[in-house]
Amino acid sequence: MLVVGLLSMVASVQSSDPLQKYTISAPGINATFIPYGARLTNLYVNDKNGEPQDVVLGFDDPADYIRNDQTVHNYFGPVVGRYANRIKNGTFTVQGVTSHIPQNENGGRDTLHGGKIGYDQRNWTVVSANSTSITFSLLDLGFEGFPGNVITYATYTVSPGPTWTSRLVSLPLDEPTPIMLANHVYWNLGAFVDAAGSTVLNNTLHMPYAARYVEIDNIEVPTGAIGTVKGNFLDFTSPKQIGRDIESAINNCGYNCTGYDNAFILDRPRYSGPESTDLSMLTLSSNSTGIQMDIYTNQQSLQIYTCDNTNGTIPVKQSQQHDDGTTNVEKYGCIVIETQQWIDGVNHPEWGQDQYQIYTVDSEPAVVFARYDFSVVGDC
Repeated sequence: MLVVGLLSMVASVQSSDPLQKYTISAPGINATFIPYGARLTNLYVNDKNGEPQDVVLGFDDPADYIRNDQTVHNYFGPVVGRYANRIKNGTFTVQGVTSHIPQNENGGRDTLHGGKIGYDQRNWTVVSANSTSITFSLLDLGFEGFPGNVITYATYTVSPGPTWTSRLVSLPLDEPTPIMLANHVYWNLGAFVDAAGSTVLNNTLHMPYAARYVEIDNIEVPTGAIGTVKGNFLDFTSPKQIGRDIESAINNCGYNCTGYDNAFILDRPRYSGPESTDLSMLTLSSNSTGIQMDIYTNQQSLQIYTCDNTNGTIPVKQSQQHDDGTTNVEKYGCIVIETQQWIDGVNHPEWGQDQYQIYTVDSEPAVVFARYDFSVVGDC
């Protein structure tokens, strides 16, 4: 009865247009979303000259998100789930029940971002909206073979700072199930304003608490081993330009791929806590615009992908066209930062991730909190 009641409630307020744009704003920031994937399409913050710059990738025409999902499927800006990142063999067992999820990557050897039709391709419902905040909901009736039914709320808020805050809250309604959501935003803080700003290679990245990472095989599925970054190209525990060591990252993002696509483990200091949001987990800045972003999250991992496979075939948005000619997204033209738990933790009980990835009707909800604080380098 609970599921039927929720379904009726959601249907009664469902937006008639999943591609309708909703913009929220606060001093120094404005952000636009569409219900299709509960997706961020634009985010403007001021650069070092006081000019607003759109620092996320996507499309001007919302219909292009659907076209992209039906072809190359880049996952520009949505919520991904029910389980973000990869699941080995598309299979897992929870409380003695084995589930098989469609294997949509690497010739059927793993599941990526929830299966063939994940949360990113679902039409979410707008349940509340005002000038500074919007909330979407999605009722997942066992999509893609995941066990049980789950309702999720995605609330996005902008505030002076300027700050964008994302809160993803999921409630299982009946059966035990893995839940691991993430925002899948493609960032370019350089906003393509000049040649250096057309890639993230000159961006400075700092992850002070990311001294460990999840080791992966040649299709980017965890091996079960945990590595340390000290002294190698994965070490961003001190500020470092992304491009400094990237040429050493050979086969690091899959076979015959050079670049970053790694799950970094967040080991907060002892005076903090495993899910505390008191410390910045990541700082990223661009010399081209002077824009800096700090991320605070309750998650225990950051998946970092440096757009190693973009190839110049997708044009940037009109808001990011700063030259006479069309600017396209080249290799290393962006960076994805997914705040989440450990990749494929559902298949590695030895990691002790079950309490953060397996949820039941009598457990706490699954909550992904992420706060993005923007500033200008030198003004912090």
